[in-house]
Amino acid sequence: MGPVRGPRRVVSLVPSLTEAVAVSVPGALVGATDWCSHPAGLDVPRVGGTKNPDVPRILSLAPDLVIANEEENRAPDLAALRAAGVEVLVTEIRTLDEAFRELARVLAECGAGRPRWLAAAEQAWTAPPRLSPRVRAAVPIWRRPWMVLGRDTFAGDLLARLGVDNAYAAHAERYPRVPPDELRAAAADLVVLPDEPYRFTREDGPEAFPTGTPVALVDGRHLTWYGPSLAEAPAVIGEALRAAFR
Repeated sequence: MGPVRGPRRVVSLVPSLTEAVAVSVPGALVGATDWCSHPAGLDVPRVGGTKNPDVPRILSLAPDLVIANEEENRAPDLAALRAAGVEVLVTEIRTLDEAFRELARVLAECGAGRPRWLAAAEQAWTAPPRLSPRVRAAVPIWRRPWMVLGRDTFAGDLLARLGVDNAYAAHAERYPRVPPDELRAAAADLVVLPDEPYRFTREDGPEAFPTGTPVALVDGRHLTWYGPSLAEAPAVIGEALRAAFR
């Protein structure tokens, strides 16, 4: 990681990174996506979605830097920004360790030192409480069609550190579509249902699985976002996992 830069004009195309920059470098953000919901009350111009950003709108904000992610954002949009002369920083985050490394890099590029919340998050994940014995779980992320966490995902790595092994971790795809009957036949010890990107609830999701299957309803932000929420995530997710077996 290079030296910390001075304050810059930043547009973020990744909700979790938006939150990280907003709380760490006040005033640096000059634009964010429509999906950037944290921190609460974030008041910056909106530039469309993560998959369909308004490139002319972004350019009109004259950013020094656009923050993106290889999974959340489309290569043609990032190429268009670069062609217009804008610096684009693309993160790649599939594990917790990568998240910590990339967060430090992003914040340094935005002109921040090392924030306290990042140190607190690293400490929180040093030895988090784990389910014992370990359990095997299916982790749907979408319905109609059903999609689940597959191989090499950030959320899967977090769950593994909390004692939950992903039933589809060896799948060839990272977010495979799985027919409902196959998903039920997997006979997982646990079903983990986050409230984003699909908003699973007690009334929408658990009924699709065999009666008696433990279901953990988890906060999607704590499971899938890499930012300040990581400091609370082991406790929040851990409590949801334990509650499923009570």
